[in-house]
This record gives sequence, C-alpha cells and structure tokens, in this order.
Amino acid sequence: MLDATTSRFDRLPDAPGVGYKPQHFSDILRAANPVDWLEIHAENYMGDGGRPIAQLRHLAERFPISVHGVGLSIGGEGRLDADHLARLKHLVTWLQPASFSEHLAWSTHDSHFLNDLLPLPYTEETLTRVCRHIDELQEAIGRRVLLENPSTYLAFAESEMAEVEFLAEIARRTGCGLLLDVNNVFVSATNQQTDPVAYIEAFPHAQVGEIHLGGHDEDADETGAPLLIDSHGREVIDPVWALYAHTIEVGGAKPTLIEWDTDVPDWPVLAAEAHRAAQILEQAET
Repeated sequence: MLDATTSRFDRLPDAPGVGYKPQHFSDILRAANPVDWLEIHAENYMGDGGRPIAQLRHLAERFPISVHGVGLSIGGEGRLDADHLARLKHLVTWLQPASFSEHLAWSTHDSHFLNDLLPLPYTEETLTRVCRHIDELQEAIGRRVLLENPSTYLAFAESEMAEVEFLAEIARRTGCGLLLDVNNVFVSATNQQTDPVAYIEAFPHAQVGEIHLGGHDEDADETGAPLLIDSHGREVIDPVWALYAHTIEVGGAKPTLIEWDTDVPDWPVLAAEAHRAAQILEQAET
C-alpha cells in the first residue's frame, strides 16, 4: 500500500494525462501504455475508505497523480473552510500527489455552496484576499499550489488590471504556480471578444506547472453573439488545439491534461484525445 514515505512521483511529466473516471479503471490497468499521469478532483476522495480510495491507492502506485480542487472558493469573501482544508490536508498527506491545483474563482456565500465557479473583479482588494487564501492553503497542505485561470462570460467594470497581470502578481506575492487552461482562454476570449493569442503570449509561462484542455458547448447571447460554455463534455475543438500548439511553442512542453467530466466517453475516445496532445508535444521537440 502506498503511503507518504513510498511515493515515487514528485512531479508530473511533460506529457499528456487525463482526468480519471472510475468507469475507466479496468481499461487503464489493461492498457500497455494508457497515459503518463492521472488527475482526480479532490472533493471526490476526501473520505476515509471504500472502493474509490482503494482504487486510487492502486493507481498511485503506477501513475503520478495530480489533485485538482474545485470547492475551496479561493476567491470567496469569507475565510477558507477549516474542515475542507483539514480534509484536503489528509488527502494530500497520504496520497503525496505530484501536483495540487485550485481555481481562481469563488463558489460560496455565507454557509452556502454554489454549484459553479464564479469569476472575480481584478482589483487590489480581491488580489489581497486571494493571496491571503493561497498563503493559508499552501501552509495547510505544505506544498506549492497551482492556480487556474477561469473561463468567464463577462468582465467587471471595476477591474483595475488585466487577468494575466492579476495572475502574475498572485504568483509573485505567494510563490504559487499557475495552471494554464487553454480552453478557458479560448472560451473567455470568444465571449468577451478579445484576442486569445495575445493572452497566451502575455502569460507568465515560467510559472506554469500544468496545462488543461477540454471541450465546450456553443450557444448565443440575447444579441445573437457567440456564447461559449465551459462544459468539459465533449472533444477539444480544432481552434483550441491550434491555440494549444501555439502555447507550447511560446512556453515549452508542460504536463497537459485532457478534461472530460460530463457525458464521459468510452476509454478509447479519451485516450485518442491524449494521443493528439502527445503528437503536438512531440512536434514541438523536433
């Protein structure tokens, strides 16, 4: 059984990984070379036992594991939830993952949890609060955290700085790393009619510890303009693949996750997406 003293993986490889889903457990174990690493959502594994924990322990003996938090509400106005932090610490202590990440978003109000990752105004007040929360999180779990850029559907009039500037300053003040979600960049740029290539080129790539790719749904707003929804429920589209290729050209090879969280396909479909990412990474090295 894997414990905190026997973990063999202290970093993610600069190669593709996938978000682990229990229905793929047998396929992953049967495949000769399934993927290079796996990611889990922390909140699904913060209990003490049962089949999910047993399967995760087994996978952690073979694969580097990235833990991705989705419920801490880093951008929330209140204090971080002490019980949630304690459960995260317990998970990280026994699993010893190769990476831990969270979202630049908020999802709580008072004692209520909102089932969404909501954006923030980029102000000095927000910056101070987010940095305080990241410091608290990193102290609690005893490791560097990666912070993910959000997908957004509107901009706040009160924002005082650009998102890239905001993220870079968080990394500078707290020592955290960044998780660059390329699909989120594409979704936000389309919704707000900005340039995704310019965003990628301005991003502080030296701080990036992981890249995410995923699918999105297409809709339209009340004026008929395109509105993209970050759904993680389908394959990555060609323009996002192109933006990813440019990201690798600009920032170099990084651990790259394929996210597919709803309408999860059979394993060969997910593996094919990871293979496409591997091809782009290989082309960048030639």
